[in-house]
Amino acid sequence: MNLFTFHAHFNSEESCRNHFKQERDKQGVICCRCGYNDHFWIQAKWSYECKKCRSRTSLRTGTVMQSSKLPFLVWYKTIFLMGATKKVFSSREIQKRLGLKRYEPVWKMVHKLRKVMGNLDARYTLEGIVEMDKAYFTIDSLKAKRRKKALKETLTLSKSDVDAFAKSVAETKEKYAGYFDAKILEDVQAEGTHKTMPYVDIADLVELLVVEKKLKTPNKKKLKWIRITIGNAKTKIKLSCKKINKKNLQGYLNDFAKKLNKKYFENRVFDELVATNIIRE
Repeated sequence: MNLFTFHAHFNSEESCRNHFKQERDKQGVICCRCGYNDHFWIQAKWSYECKKCRSRTSLRTGTVMQSSKLPFLVWYKTIFLMGATKKVFSSREIQKRLGLKRYEPVWKMVHKLRKVMGNLDARYTLEGIVEMDKAYFTIDSLKAKRRKKALKETLTLSKSDVDAFAKSVAETKEKYAGYFDAKILEDVQAEGTHKTMPYVDIADLVELLVVEKKLKTPNKKKLKWIRITIGNAKTKIKLSCKKINKKNLQGYLNDFAKKLNKKYFENRVFDELVATNIIRE
């Protein structure tokens, strides 16, 4: 979806609400009180009424938009911005582009959408020959009293106590890599030097695991795409946000992976993100 198409379809709050209702009707509505799945639609209240217990469910209830006071149009514009380019937008930049005054609601919305991106990519699995590697991402884990030093370390260190396991399809003869996925390894920490990759745990995710030893002069043809992709991820995430904590790192990885993978289904990225929004985080 390009910019002109977006504005033609979603130029008002009502058009966004109607589209979101259509997507939610496709998946069905379940009553929060009795679990019944048959409802009336009350147009004046923009809510569903259960035919069994008569309790009402708003259009946002049960979705990632629940408890958010931001308009549907703001959510839709943010989804479009986050899926339109390969750039990883920071919450502050999205706030400025949308012309919003408060930062906190935008920050919550963006991180919820990044989690949705991870849920969407979780539907797919990698097949065939898969490249895997481990990378370290610097995070801001210091206390508020040491903010200046934390910023300095974020810009200079090449590793941290957060480990990310990444994988992508290896097609060295092709011009482009295949799908990319990245997950945080919760139980691995970097202390001084890089630890050996926990191959035993990773082997559970694939049918056959071939280990490549690190050489002084590594073969550039092996693990080509995964190394390029990890380098690009570090660069784009660092440009988006100079300080990242461990809790939010997975969201940034989801954002980067979704933008990298979108070339395979670019025409339906927006629709899939909206549809996945209906699934509560």
